[in-house]
Amino acid sequence: MIQISAKEIARILPVGECIDLIEKAMVAVSSGLTDQPLRSIMPLKDGNAMGMMPGAMRDPAVHGMKLISLYPDNPRRGLSSHQGLMLIFDTENGTPVACLDASELTALRTAAATAAATRALARPDSRVLAILGAGEQADHHLPAQMAVRDYRQVRVWTRTFEHARDYADRHGGDAPEIAAFATAQEAVAGADVIVTVTASPEPVLKGAWLEAGQHINLVGASIAAAREIDDEGVACGRYFVDLKSSAAVQAGEYLGALESGAITEAHLLGEIGEVYSGEIAGRTSSDEITIYKSLGTAAQDLAAGYEILRRLMC
Repeated sequence: MIQISAKEIARILPVGECIDLIEKAMVAVSSGLTDQPLRSIMPLKDGNAMGMMPGAMRDPAVHGMKLISLYPDNPRRGLSSHQGLMLIFDTENGTPVACLDASELTALRTAAATAAATRALARPDSRVLAILGAGEQADHHLPAQMAVRDYRQVRVWTRTFEHARDYADRHGGDAPEIAAFATAQEAVAGADVIVTVTASPEPVLKGAWLEAGQHINLVGASIAAAREIDDEGVACGRYFVDLKSSAAVQAGEYLGALESGAITEAHLLGEIGEVYSGEIAGRTSSDEITIYKSLGTAAQDLAAGYEILRRLMC
């Protein structure tokens, strides 16, 4: 069995080359061409958890499982909050053929998925990007976003201003202009695209701050108990998800807005794969607010993992 490290993953499949793969995978998801039971999350002590994500795809023919530990405080230790392994199996005889670093794979495919959604939903003339959060996901999301829109300015905010400033310094050469902001409200004012990649259990983005024509990617909250935008924010945008069955039980922002009565179930317009295939409309005017909620799917892991393995074996 081949073991593929985080460094090898980053070298073999740059995030800009992963975007089309993830878009194709999400079309397959929405077309019923994948098998992926609902992600299982087992709570651990001190707010940590273990997740299990099995799945199978028909094209390419691949099946596997991601086993991952979720430790939100890990960044304080200099570690990724996601620690684990992605196993890929031979579809002919069932033997395991590859084991990939799940932290790097998750960050890669998540950023690629967000970029694909931005490409489909954000205004083509988007020039200002706001990133709320300055951790590992923010590091991966910047090059992914730069691959799909010609941003002239990037703004970054996180609760600790020094971390936002460090992020801006670290990525100074990755955008024409990048700056740290002291408040989230200041960062999103006038932004065309907003990406939330925080570990906050409470909203960091308010609907009252949003402006006509913006596109929002909600990425950081992956359990029902966490949310990155308030009910008003959910209600004011055309709302799409990666997988409806997951959103129905794990999308904290959507579930919170439902519970408060801010929206009804009809507010969830559909899956992003349906937008990619043209089955449902994405953005229908330049002044609409669009929202993509990312929870992550096994198909994304499988599509990226399979391509990494294919390239390695060539």
